[in-house]
Amino acid sequence: MRSYIAVLFLFLGLVSNAQKQEVQKCINVFFEGFHQKDTLKLKSVCGDKIILQSISESKSKGNKLSNESAEEFYKSIASIPETTKFQEKILSYNIQIDGAMAHVWAPYEFYINDKLSHSGVNTFTLFKEKEKWKIVYLIDTRRK
Repeated sequence: MRSYIAVLFLFLGLVSNAQKQEVQKCINVFFEGFHQKDTLKLKSVCGDKIILQSISESKSKGNKLSNESAEEFYKSIASIPETTKFQEKILSYNIQIDGAMAHVWAPYEFYINDKLSHSGVNTFTLFKEKEKWKIVYLIDTRRK
């Protein structure tokens, strides 16, 4: 009986790990598209009604919440000049899944032309529809 329970826990652990890998792959595709300025790749992993928000943290100016439409986001990515080198370096992933919903907590550092611009945390909420994960909500913090 104990061996059956051990096998069950092993199986559940493997399923959970596979789901987390699927979610992380979705986030990785998002950042590939982001760094390549490929809006089609970005759209392939984002829901049609994605919500995008940012929290700017400043001791002198106070905290500010800003919203960006999906169209504004895609347009801003596509308009980054070729001469501008940028990289969002993800430091770690904390992935939690409940059925068709996943949440990803991902601290990052953002570099422009190899210089640290700001850092913070991205949080992604994903929805699994027709066996494919889609990002439906993205909010990040930004601090100097």
